[in-house]
Amino acid sequence: MSILQKAKDYVEILFKDKLSSVYFYHNFIHTTYTVNKAEEILKHTPVSEEDQEKVLLALWFHDTGYIECAQNHEEKGVEIMKDFLKKENYSEAYIEDIAKLILATKITYEPQNLLEKIVKDSDCSHFASYDYSDISDALRKEWELTNVRCFSNDEWNAGNLEMLKNKHKFYTDYAKTAWQPLKEKNIKKIEKKLDKEEGKESKKENSENKKEKEPKSDRSVDTLFRVTLSNHTRLSDIADSKANILLSVNAIIISVCLSVLVPKLDAPKNSHLIIPSFILLLSAVLTIIFAILSTKPNVTKARFTLQDVADRKVNLLFFGNFNRMIFDDYHSAMNILIKDRDYIYDSMVKDLYYLGKVLDRKYRLLSITYKIFMAGIIISVLSFAYAFLTL
Repeated sequence: MSILQKAKDYVEILFKDKLSSVYFYHNFIHTTYTVNKAEEILKHTPVSEEDQEKVLLALWFHDTGYIECAQNHEEKGVEIMKDFLKKENYSEAYIEDIAKLILATKITYEPQNLLEKIVKDSDCSHFASYDYSDISDALRKEWELTNVRCFSNDEWNAGNLEMLKNKHKFYTDYAKTAWQPLKEKNIKKIEKKLDKEEGKESKKENSENKKEKEPKSDRSVDTLFRVTLSNHTRLSDIADSKANILLSVNAIIISVCLSVLVPKLDAPKNSHLIIPSFILLLSAVLTIIFAILSTKPNVTKARFTLQDVADRKVNLLFFGNFNRMIFDDYHSAMNILIKDRDYIYDSMVKDLYYLGKVLDRKYRLLSITYKIFMAGIIISVLSFAYAFLTL
């Protein structure tokens, strides 16, 4: 398997397991998109195979830092990339070259060489996308849910226009030729939106006076979901950790019994130890069984249609609901979701409810496991004591 395929698989699993569901823009879809756009530039740009690999590896890891936080995510992405490539036995010099490319994706950074220009243009390629409006809405939704800022339509469109017209530019020859005209079209679309908003300004002012502004109340709701989901996830990690401790301890007990105690039970003088040894082994085995049951994943898999999505019958935030979908259907379904705040909240409520169900099962089984372990240890110790006292 090539290093690029390994990197893709690694990042996909990393995002699936650790990236918060509120990141509607900075996720595996965006990462894959930038890599594809980099490949498009590289087909039309004379670059060595080694440098091509560096560019693509940098883009696979450039947003992985979001698994921890958005601030300084480039530096965190560099750390994740270094850990990955060191295990693949890549040289320090090679890894440092890729680190520089990841840091070049910072929004304020001015690229200094061709590879940095390719990385920079690939990361900003959505400015020239036919779906720029949908992609922009995904970023806006992400910023709202992560408490960066809530924007009115006018503020968002004005900010996008400022970015595209005055703050951003393409650097590679291919991007200037192939993507700049598409970017200009997106600029005109935003300008038309602003013109329409200005024409409706008086009507909006009247309606806004009648309606309570949402951003303030929404921010508290977003915080509620974020904190609660984080607490549930932390409780699940604690339960798994406790189960793993019990697994390790009882595995050691069984190992010691089988290697030290059991071989000695054949001797007639040790017959009084058979029952206590059996009780100790039985309690250890039962503890391991229930510890495994408490950590055993239970993932449901279902199929659904786009009509089910439109009817809000599907929770797209849970991977068990979309792992059998093709990407185009999932992309269309997510576009429906991110445009509907109520649907997002409904999905997050379902996530909370079913995660709570999973936690309830985990802790019930874990409670039984501790009781078996405690009872087994006590009964075993008493049995050994009785066996020795009755000799």
